[in-house]
Amino acid sequence: MSKKALITGITGQDGSYLAELLLEKGYEVHGLVRRASTFNTERIDHLYEDPHDPGARLFLHYADLTDGSRLATLLERIGPDEVYNLAAQSHVRVSFDEPEFTGQTTGMGSTRLLEAIRSTGLQTRYYQASSSEMFGATPPPQSEATPFWPRSPYGAAKVYAYWMTRNYREAYGMFAVNGILFNHESPRRGETFVTRKISVAAARIAAGKQDRLYLGNLDAVRDWGYAKEYVEGMWRMLQADEPSDYVLATGAPYTVRDFLGFCFEHVGLDWQEHVEFDPRYLRPTEVDALIGDASKAATELGWTAEVHTPELARIMTEAEVRRLTGD
Repeated sequence: MSKKALITGITGQDGSYLAELLLEKGYEVHGLVRRASTFNTERIDHLYEDPHDPGARLFLHYADLTDGSRLATLLERIGPDEVYNLAAQSHVRVSFDEPEFTGQTTGMGSTRLLEAIRSTGLQTRYYQASSSEMFGATPPPQSEATPFWPRSPYGAAKVYAYWMTRNYREAYGMFAVNGILFNHESPRRGETFVTRKISVAAARIAAGKQDRLYLGNLDAVRDWGYAKEYVEGMWRMLQADEPSDYVLATGAPYTVRDFLGFCFEHVGLDWQEHVEFDPRYLRPTEVDALIGDASKAATELGWTAEVHTPELARIMTEAEVRRLTGD
């Protein structure tokens, strides 16, 4: 009998890659989507199956992390073996504009889901999508033992979700883990995130469809990996004998300026001729450097990042070039 998995945030970058991975592994996959007047399922449309098909293994359900009773109802009905909580208001800069909403979804949403699992008595394994933004101003390299010092409402909400996950694990014996993932990107990243914004602009400027790119802090140092690899790490965390928390990262530091160089170089352009500074994209409190130490994941899970930032930038820019040419 195949395993069942429930994914919140299935329509996002990570959710779509995770759904692909689990379907390949033979899982029956259930995803939560928020009710809206327009559909936002583009990233998983290629996976969609008619639920009337007797062989269908992907099912979508309307639900929201702000509605605990609906979460409990669905958990009882589905009975998943694994729950992956990937849903959040995940844009760091936007979290300064919408701190209350960020706290309600990114922070309290995880508590509602954990409590729904506990109250229904469901024996499931729970994955919480934690973030390197929890480390904030703490100097790198950052590992599972590094103190948190969040510098945004998003980072603070993720710290709350992290500790609630630990609390449910320690208080109720739940198999609940935190995956502390450093920046992970792909051609499926939202266009308002800096890496995707850069790769899209490089392709469009090269094609004569855009003139300028406006960015904020180019000196921020990040540890960028490939999202498709990181979802494998999520899955491995839930296959472990005992629940624990893990950092996933490449361990290699690059600046936003470096990422610009890689993307624009791929299309034969000098980024300095096309990029302008816009203070609107600065955060009220900046995070200078996030560089992960994923040695625990390598030792205990056998997971290491293979795609590093230069190759990631090439993958993303090439995907945008192909989108523009209709390939």
